[in-house]
Amino acid sequence: MSDAALIRIAIALERMSPAPLEAPDFAEAEAFLWHTSPDQLEPIAKVSRVDLDLLVGIDRSRDVLLENTLRFARGMSANNALLWGARGMGKSSLVKAVHAQINAQGLPLKVVELQREDLPSVTRLLALLRGAPYRFLLFCDDLSFSHDDQHYKSLKAVLDGGIAGRPDNVIFYATSNRRHLMPRDMIENERSSAINPGEAVEEKVSLSDRFGLWLGFHPCDQDQYLSMIEGYCAAHGVAVDPEVLRAEAIEWQATRGSRSGRVAWQFFVDLAGRHGVVV
Repeated sequence: MSDAALIRIAIALERMSPAPLEAPDFAEAEAFLWHTSPDQLEPIAKVSRVDLDLLVGIDRSRDVLLENTLRFARGMSANNALLWGARGMGKSSLVKAVHAQINAQGLPLKVVELQREDLPSVTRLLALLRGAPYRFLLFCDDLSFSHDDQHYKSLKAVLDGGIAGRPDNVIFYATSNRRHLMPRDMIENERSSAINPGEAVEEKVSLSDRFGLWLGFHPCDQDQYLSMIEGYCAAHGVAVDPEVLRAEAIEWQATRGSRSGRVAWQFFVDLAGRHGVVV
């Protein structure tokens, strides 16, 4: 057999059984993205986030999540957290803002974002993080499951840890628009059509129960919506007549047909652009 043929065989075997992934230099960044095919942790030089003080109308959730994360970063016991509720009310923004606040206090907490589609690889990721000399906040944004989705089984490796247990240096936060991570109509349909209605959905519904901390986010009222915009203006130095600001902000949310933190930020981006301010 020729040398060229042997090289091709070696390359093919390496693809079938790749070498174990080596941990990156976690000191080079405070945030990482987990990718698969092949497995890798991509360092993120600058995290897209807003300041914790600019998140209006979610004071209780902010305080509870910050305290829970502080305990974890200091090496104490803390709960995995599920942030659920209304769209655009700052669930993922709060996770990223809390992480920034922790690091600002001199506690080197790393955040690793994991996509829902990559949940089957979570065991490999946990093995990589387990031996690292840092504490990690594993974050999955917009987490939900459909009736034929099996990814939720992989999530149990994070929440329960199996026989080895969840690594002491890893905590898991997820955001979702659904309290039970699955559509209500799917729960009702499975209960009505299953031979044993109780068992039909118990495995999936109980998944959310494995989060020790539940934080609900609800639609904001008009005063909170306007307070968000006023906070953005003050933080970025955009000076607008209060009456004009109020009228334009209300018109903006009326044209969108909704009112939320996301809508407030979108209005402010438009407003800042018209005033020549880059945000």
